[in-house]
Amino acid sequence: MGNKEDISLMAHLMRRAGFGATRDELEALVVKGYEATVEELVDPKESSQADEHILMRYYPSSLPSNALPDGKVRWMYHLLNTERSLEEKMVLFWHQIFATGQAKVDGYTAMHGQMDMLRRYGMGSYRELLIQLAKNPAMLFWLDNIENHKGAVNENWGRELMELFSMGVDNYTEQDVFEASRAFTGWTIAVIPALSAGKGSNWFFEYIPEDHDDGEKTFLGQTGNFNGEDIIDIIIKQPATERFISRHLYNFFVADELQVPSWTIEPPKDPEAIKILSKALRDSDFDMRSVLRTLFNSDFFKEARFAKVKSPAELVVSTYRL
Repeated sequence: MGNKEDISLMAHLMRRAGFGATRDELEALVVKGYEATVEELVDPKESSQADEHILMRYYPSSLPSNALPDGKVRWMYHLLNTERSLEEKMVLFWHQIFATGQAKVDGYTAMHGQMDMLRRYGMGSYRELLIQLAKNPAMLFWLDNIENHKGAVNENWGRELMELFSMGVDNYTEQDVFEASRAFTGWTIAVIPALSAGKGSNWFFEYIPEDHDDGEKTFLGQTGNFNGEDIIDIIIKQPATERFISRHLYNFFVADELQVPSWTIEPPKDPEAIKILSKALRDSDFDMRSVLRTLFNSDFFKEARFAKVKSPAELVVSTYRL
């Protein structure tokens, strides 16, 4: 049987990197060791996602084509049943940053497609994740990039990409927003009517070259014939990006911070922790597995006990799993 401190530390890890664990599970993990457990969470090669075939068999109204008010059941099923707890926790992490919602998208299939995308890319390259997000039909609809055309620019996606998803306010100009938005013209949704079985079920990414503004653009001090991927490459290189994502990671996994709009005027709760996470992002070329490994093995994480209030989703799922 593990000693009290080993059990306490492992319980802390499993609450933050997942949705808690039973006493028996904690005992087994302590025998395995803390760093080995972190490695399994970060790189869950031997674990499996929740089997949706079981859900579809016993709860057929959760099928995409039938997903009326029951569409939310599918994500809850993953939260409750996955063996890849950190992977699913990262879906929750990115979803609360990449804010999209059923209220506007009005298509559970499109929303579940976004969740599947976050499972696939959420623990890998942040650069690749942003590219996939920019191509995601739910996001293209949510932030109106389907209305962003050559000669008729819609700035919604271009602005939120920087303000909410990567850099935070006060790190770019209004001209940068306009130029970034020009670079994402032609990124839109293809609708295939023959597959229509409810809104969002027949949406796919489409790039329309003739609708793309291929003129010269100046963005964050660089000039070129930029497309959307070029904009993301420039954003990744900004020091503001590593600081912003580091603070989000700290706020979600370590300890509650102030609301995001206060970050431009209030320093981090633990500036040294933000420096460590920023360096991990920079050194790994924004590989999230590497950064999470650094975070969970750090002293600042291990010492941050009972410093977070659970979200409603975390409270319900962790209570059920316990």
